[in-house]
Amino acid sequence: MGLMDKLMNLIGIEEVEEEPEMEPVVPHDERRPRKTSLVSLPGGGRPVRVVVAEPSSFDEVQHISDQLKSRRPVIVNLEGVEKDQAQAVLHFLSGTIYALDGQMQRVSTSIFLFAPPNVEVGREQSEPAERPEPKERAINHFFGK
Repeated sequence: MGLMDKLMNLIGIEEVEEEPEMEPVVPHDERRPRKTSLVSLPGGGRPVRVVVAEPSSFDEVQHISDQLKSRRPVIVNLEGVEKDQAQAVLHFLSGTIYALDGQMQRVSTSIFLFAPPNVEVGREQSEPAERPEPKERAINHFFGK
């Protein structure tokens, strides 16, 4: 201890020794970048279940709507339903999918896809892209109006 240190101690001033900063300890596994072939997918990796419904009457439409409310896409085949009941089914499900902010897509003359907002529907087009038909026009075409 030098004279200066004794004088500083007497006055009450102590020299503060700085401790060297230590690097955080990194486990051996985290030092090397990991190579993986896994790709994260949206939705937590759970598969999406598609429901295929072939109602025989309007009475079954509530069960189909419940599937949409559970965020499951539904393919509805109306080939075996009378036209007036098929129209009522389509109107009911169109209202349901609109309220859920989903989308409706005509697959064929009497088959429709109803997709909740968590499902993205893409359509491959072999011909030049045309303006899509409004839903009402598609429904009227189905019923021959």
